[in-house]
Amino acid sequence: MRIAIASDHAATDLKTQLRDWLIEEGHEVADLGPGPGESVDYPDYGYKLAAVVADGTAERGIALCGSGIGISISVNRNAACRCALVSEPLSAALAREHNDANCISIGARLTGIEMAKACVTAFIQTEFADSQPGGTGRHQRRVDKLSDPK
Repeated sequence: MRIAIASDHAATDLKTQLRDWLIEEGHEVADLGPGPGESVDYPDYGYKLAAVVADGTAERGIALCGSGIGISISVNRNAACRCALVSEPLSAALAREHNDANCISIGARLTGIEMAKACVTAFIQTEFADSQPGGTGRHQRRVDKLSDPK
């Protein structure tokens, strides 16, 4: 899977650990920055992540900041992105299954590496319910309203 990952300065360590682990797992990973030691503003990196997910360069995105909140807000400014703040695997799986989330956000100051890996695994392995045989369309109808509320 093609995955983009970005963070602010509070989450570069978690970003590096997740990036390296995802590569070991066989995924193609685009690290959008920043590098260690850079003080940056999370919206800049949330916007970068959203752009590569929206244009199809990456199939999924992982956004990281201290709490996960700020960067998730910036990713969600792009109408093509649905970024869910997750802190455990069930919320990551439900974000995919019910909301067709194409990005997740994790708070590096709140979530350790093993829990972050569990969240990412659930996010990657779970399919959107309405893309599966027997899907009722009820989730897709709701997801469509996220990008166009009319």
